[in-house]
Amino acid sequence: MSIHPRHAVFTGAEGNRLDADVYGHGGKVALLLHGGGQTRHAWRATARRLAERGFTAVPVDQRGHGDSEWVASRAYAVADYAADARALAREAEARFGAKPVAVGASLGGLASLHALGAEACFSALVLVDIVPRMEETGVRHVGAFMTARMSTGFASIEEAGEHVAAYLPHRKRPPTLDGLRKNLRQRADGRWYWHWDPAFAAGVGASPADRERVAVVLEDAARRLDVPTLLVRGGASDIVSQASADAFLKLAPHARMIDVSGAGHMVAGDKNDVFADAIIDFLG
Repeated sequence: MSIHPRHAVFTGAEGNRLDADVYGHGGKVALLLHGGGQTRHAWRATARRLAERGFTAVPVDQRGHGDSEWVASRAYAVADYAADARALAREAEARFGAKPVAVGASLGGLASLHALGAEACFSALVLVDIVPRMEETGVRHVGAFMTARMSTGFASIEEAGEHVAAYLPHRKRPPTLDGLRKNLRQRADGRWYWHWDPAFAAGVGASPADRERVAVVLEDAARRLDVPTLLVRGGASDIVSQASADAFLKLAPHARMIDVSGAGHMVAGDKNDVFADAIIDFLG
Protein backbone atom coordinates (compact mmCIF):
# COMPACT_ATOMS: atom_id res chain seq x y z
CA MET A 1 0.00 0.00 0.00
CA SER A 2 1.39 3.40 -0.97
CA ILE A 3 2.02 5.80 1.90
CA HIS A 4 1.09 9.38 1.15
CA PRO A 5 2.53 12.28 3.17
CA ARG A 6 0.56 14.86 5.07
CA HIS A 7 1.77 18.45 4.98
CA ALA A 8 2.76 20.00 8.30
CA VAL A 9 4.22 23.28 9.51
CA PHE A 10 6.65 23.66 12.41
CA THR A 11 8.20 26.73 14.02
CA GLY A 12 11.94 27.35 14.13
CA ALA A 13 14.05 29.08 16.76
CA GLU A 14 13.37 32.57 15.36
CA GLY A 15 9.66 31.99 14.92
CA ASN A 16 10.43 31.06 11.32
CA ARG A 17 8.06 28.76 9.42
CA LEU A 18 9.43 25.30 8.63
CA ASP A 19 7.46 23.23 6.12
CA ALA A 20 7.46 19.46 6.47
CA ASP A 21 5.81 16.24 5.34
CA VAL A 22 4.60 13.55 7.74
CA TYR A 23 4.66 9.91 6.65
CA GLY A 24 2.96 7.20 8.69
CA HIS A 25 1.36 7.06 12.13
CA GLY A 26 3.85 4.94 14.08
CA GLY A 27 4.81 5.31 17.71
CA LYS A 28 8.46 5.96 16.87
CA VAL A 29 9.39 9.34 15.38
CA ALA A 30 12.21 10.12 12.94
CA LEU A 31 13.09 13.71 12.09
CA LEU A 32 14.84 13.81 8.69
CA LEU A 33 17.07 16.82 8.05
CA HIS A 34 18.47 17.25 4.54
CA GLY A 35 21.80 18.54 3.26
CA GLY A 36 22.63 22.09 2.26
CA GLY A 37 21.81 21.70 -1.43
CA GLN A 38 18.59 19.78 -0.91
CA THR A 39 14.99 20.01 0.26
CA ARG A 40 12.75 17.66 2.24
CA HIS A 41 11.88 15.81 -0.97
CA ALA A 42 15.34 14.17 -0.95
CA TRP A 43 13.98 11.93 1.84
CA ARG A 44 10.80 10.68 0.13
CA ALA A 45 11.90 7.08 -0.43
CA THR A 46 13.54 6.81 3.01
CA ALA A 47 10.50 8.34 4.75
CA ARG A 48 8.17 5.83 3.11
CA ARG A 49 10.38 2.92 4.16
CA LEU A 50 10.50 4.18 7.74
CA ALA A 51 6.72 4.64 7.79
CA GLU A 52 6.28 1.07 6.57
CA ARG A 53 8.37 -0.10 9.53
CA GLY A 54 6.33 1.65 12.20
CA PHE A 55 7.81 5.16 12.28
CA THR A 56 6.25 8.55 11.96
CA ALA A 57 8.82 9.99 9.53
CA VAL A 58 9.07 13.78 9.28
CA PRO A 59 11.28 15.24 6.54
CA VAL A 60 11.60 19.01 7.00
CA ASP A 61 12.67 21.85 4.73
CA GLN A 62 15.36 23.55 6.78
CA ARG A 63 15.42 27.34 7.10
CA GLY A 64 16.05 29.10 3.80
CA HIS A 65 15.36 25.92 1.80
CA GLY A 66 12.42 24.59 -0.17
CA ASP A 67 9.08 25.92 1.05
CA SER A 68 10.39 27.01 4.45
CA GLU A 69 10.81 30.64 5.33
CA TRP A 70 13.87 32.66 4.32
CA VAL A 71 14.83 34.23 7.63
CA ALA A 72 15.02 38.01 7.79
CA SER A 73 18.10 37.82 10.00
CA ARG A 74 19.99 36.00 7.20
CA ALA A 75 21.30 33.71 9.97
CA TYR A 76 22.44 30.50 8.27
CA ALA A 77 25.33 29.29 10.41
CA VAL A 78 25.43 25.71 11.74
CA ALA A 79 24.44 27.04 15.16
CA ASP A 80 21.27 28.55 13.65
CA TYR A 81 20.30 25.25 12.03
CA ALA A 82 21.01 23.53 15.35
CA ALA A 83 18.69 25.93 17.15
CA ASP A 84 15.94 25.03 14.67
CA ALA A 85 16.70 21.32 15.18
CA ARG A 86 16.16 21.67 18.93
CA ALA A 87 12.91 23.55 18.36
CA LEU A 88 11.77 20.89 15.89
CA ALA A 89 12.61 18.09 18.32
CA ARG A 90 10.59 19.68 21.11
CA GLU A 91 7.60 20.35 18.87
CA ALA A 92 7.71 16.87 17.31
CA GLU A 93 7.78 15.23 20.75
CA ALA A 94 4.81 17.32 21.87
CA ARG A 95 2.90 16.62 18.66
CA PHE A 96 3.61 12.91 18.21
CA GLY A 97 4.25 11.78 21.79
CA ALA A 98 7.82 10.46 21.46
CA LYS A 99 11.28 12.00 21.50
CA PRO A 100 12.44 11.82 17.87
CA VAL A 101 15.43 10.17 16.31
CA ALA A 102 17.51 12.57 14.20
CA VAL A 103 18.60 11.42 10.74
CA GLY A 104 20.79 14.18 9.36
CA ALA A 105 22.56 14.33 6.01
CA SER A 106 25.51 16.72 5.66
CA LEU A 107 24.19 20.08 6.96
CA GLY A 108 21.32 18.26 8.68
CA GLY A 109 23.80 15.99 10.45
CA LEU A 110 25.92 18.92 11.61
CA ALA A 111 22.80 20.63 12.94
CA SER A 112 21.66 17.48 14.76
CA LEU A 113 25.06 16.83 16.36
CA HIS A 114 25.42 20.49 17.36
CA ALA A 115 21.89 20.41 18.83
CA LEU A 116 22.66 17.34 20.95
CA GLY A 117 25.73 19.11 22.30
CA ALA A 118 23.45 21.68 23.88
CA GLU A 119 20.32 19.69 24.76
CA ALA A 120 19.22 16.05 25.04
CA CYS A 121 16.69 16.63 22.29
CA PHE A 122 16.97 13.38 20.30
CA SER A 123 16.70 9.74 21.33
CA ALA A 124 19.23 8.57 18.73
CA LEU A 125 21.40 10.06 16.00
CA VAL A 126 22.14 8.96 12.44
CA LEU A 127 24.85 11.00 10.73
CA VAL A 128 24.76 10.58 6.96
CA ASP A 129 28.25 11.10 5.50
CA ILE A 130 29.19 13.89 7.87
CA VAL A 131 31.63 14.24 10.79
CA PRO A 132 33.03 17.25 12.67
CA ARG A 133 36.17 17.42 10.51
CA MET A 134 35.58 16.98 6.80
CA GLU A 135 37.99 16.65 3.89
CA GLU A 136 38.83 20.08 2.45
CA THR A 137 38.82 18.88 -1.16
CA GLY A 138 35.30 17.55 -0.77
CA VAL A 139 34.08 20.70 0.97
CA ARG A 140 35.43 22.83 -1.88
CA HIS A 141 33.84 20.48 -4.43
CA VAL A 142 30.39 20.81 -2.84
CA GLY A 143 30.78 24.58 -2.44
CA ALA A 144 31.73 25.03 -6.08
CA PHE A 145 28.70 23.06 -7.24
CA MET A 146 26.27 24.98 -5.04
CA THR A 147 27.52 28.46 -5.91
CA ALA A 148 28.35 28.00 -9.61
CA ARG A 149 24.90 28.94 -10.93
CA MET A 150 23.40 30.85 -8.02
CA SER A 151 23.22 34.19 -9.82
CA THR A 152 22.60 33.04 -13.40
CA GLY A 153 20.31 30.05 -12.87
CA PHE A 154 19.46 27.68 -15.71
CA ALA A 155 17.65 28.14 -19.00
CA SER A 156 15.73 24.90 -18.43
CA ILE A 157 15.34 22.03 -15.99
CA GLU A 158 17.23 19.89 -18.51
CA GLU A 159 20.21 22.24 -18.26
CA ALA A 160 20.09 21.96 -14.47
CA GLY A 161 20.03 18.18 -14.87
CA GLU A 162 23.22 18.32 -16.93
CA HIS A 163 24.85 20.39 -14.18
CA VAL A 164 23.89 17.79 -11.55
CA ALA A 165 25.05 14.92 -13.78
CA ALA A 166 28.46 16.53 -14.14
CA TYR A 167 28.71 16.80 -10.35
CA LEU A 168 27.52 13.22 -9.78
CA PRO A 169 28.93 11.26 -12.74
CA HIS A 170 28.70 7.96 -10.83
CA ARG A 171 24.93 8.20 -10.35
CA LYS A 172 22.52 6.68 -12.86
CA ARG A 173 20.37 9.38 -14.38
CA PRO A 174 16.72 9.25 -13.28
CA PRO A 175 14.06 8.44 -15.89
CA THR A 176 12.42 11.85 -15.30
CA LEU A 177 13.50 15.19 -13.88
CA ASP A 178 10.46 15.55 -11.60
CA GLY A 179 12.60 15.17 -8.48
CA LEU A 180 15.00 17.88 -9.62
CA ARG A 181 12.08 20.18 -10.39
CA LYS A 182 11.24 20.25 -6.66
CA ASN A 183 14.66 21.82 -5.96
CA LEU A 184 14.16 24.60 -8.50
CA ARG A 185 11.83 27.56 -8.95
CA GLN A 186 11.17 29.50 -12.13
CA ARG A 187 11.42 33.26 -11.71
CA ALA A 188 9.90 36.08 -13.72
CA ASP A 189 12.86 36.09 -16.12
CA GLY A 190 11.92 32.56 -17.20
CA ARG A 191 15.08 30.99 -15.80
CA TRP A 192 15.22 28.28 -13.14
CA TYR A 193 17.07 28.86 -9.84
CA TRP A 194 17.93 26.67 -6.88
CA HIS A 195 15.20 26.94 -4.28
CA TRP A 196 17.19 28.22 -1.36
CA ASP A 197 17.98 31.66 -0.02
CA PRO A 198 21.02 33.20 -1.77
CA ALA A 199 22.10 34.43 1.67
CA PHE A 200 22.59 30.78 2.64
CA ALA A 201 24.80 30.11 -0.38
CA ALA A 202 26.90 33.15 0.50
CA GLY A 203 27.93 31.35 3.68
CA VAL A 204 28.93 28.13 1.92
CA GLY A 205 32.41 29.48 1.34
CA ALA A 206 33.16 30.02 5.03
CA SER A 207 36.80 30.66 5.83
CA PRO A 208 39.04 27.88 7.20
CA ALA A 209 39.14 29.76 10.52
CA ASP A 210 35.33 29.77 10.72
CA ARG A 211 35.17 26.06 9.88
CA GLU A 212 37.79 25.34 12.54
CA ARG A 213 35.69 27.06 15.20
CA VAL A 214 32.64 25.03 14.19
CA ALA A 215 34.68 21.80 14.15
CA VAL A 216 35.84 22.38 17.72
CA VAL A 217 32.23 22.82 18.90
CA LEU A 218 31.14 19.69 17.02
CA GLU A 219 34.01 17.63 18.39
CA ASP A 220 33.01 18.63 21.90
CA ALA A 221 29.42 17.60 21.13
CA ALA A 222 30.67 14.25 19.79
CA ARG A 223 32.63 13.57 23.01
CA ARG A 224 29.47 14.09 25.04
CA LEU A 225 27.14 11.97 22.91
CA ASP A 226 25.19 9.55 25.09
CA VAL A 227 22.50 8.39 22.66
CA PRO A 228 22.77 5.50 20.18
CA THR A 229 24.71 6.87 17.21
CA LEU A 230 25.27 5.59 13.68
CA LEU A 231 27.60 7.05 11.07
CA VAL A 232 26.65 6.08 7.53
CA ARG A 233 29.60 6.80 5.23
CA GLY A 234 29.48 6.79 1.46
CA GLY A 235 32.21 4.41 0.35
CA ALA A 236 33.16 6.82 -2.44
CA SER A 237 32.66 10.00 -0.42
CA ASP A 238 35.07 12.89 -0.87
CA ILE A 239 33.72 14.54 2.31
CA VAL A 240 34.25 11.77 4.89
CA SER A 241 37.42 9.74 4.47
CA GLN A 242 38.17 6.61 6.46
CA ALA A 243 40.62 8.68 8.52
CA SER A 244 38.05 11.37 9.34
CA ALA A 245 35.49 8.68 10.20
CA ASP A 246 38.00 6.99 12.52
CA ALA A 247 38.67 10.32 14.20
CA PHE A 248 34.95 10.72 14.91
CA LEU A 249 34.71 7.18 16.30
CA LYS A 250 37.52 7.95 18.73
CA LEU A 251 35.48 10.87 20.02
CA ALA A 252 32.31 8.76 20.23
CA PRO A 253 33.53 5.19 20.80
CA HIS A 254 30.01 3.85 21.35
CA ALA A 255 28.98 4.89 17.82
CA ARG A 256 28.61 2.37 15.02
CA MET A 257 29.66 2.95 11.43
CA ILE A 258 28.74 1.38 8.12
CA ASP A 259 30.14 2.02 4.65
CA VAL A 260 27.73 2.06 1.72
CA SER A 261 29.83 0.81 -1.16
CA GLY A 262 29.52 2.79 -4.37
CA ALA A 263 27.76 5.74 -2.73
CA GLY A 264 29.17 9.25 -2.68
CA HIS A 265 28.33 12.09 -0.32
CA MET A 266 24.62 11.91 -1.23
CA VAL A 267 24.27 8.42 0.23
CA ALA A 268 20.48 8.22 0.36
CA GLY A 269 20.18 9.32 -3.26
CA ASP A 270 22.92 7.03 -4.52
CA LYS A 271 21.95 3.81 -2.72
CA ASN A 272 18.64 4.41 -0.99
CA ASP A 273 17.63 0.77 -0.48
CA VAL A 274 20.93 -0.09 1.19
CA PHE A 275 20.85 3.12 3.21
CA ALA A 276 17.25 2.64 4.39
CA ASP A 277 17.88 -0.98 5.38
CA ALA A 278 20.94 0.08 7.40
CA ILE A 279 19.19 2.76 9.43
CA ILE A 280 16.06 0.65 9.97
CA ASP A 281 18.24 -2.17 11.28
CA PHE A 282 20.07 0.27 13.57
CA LEU A 283 16.92 1.92 14.88
CA GLY A 284 15.29 -1.44 15.50
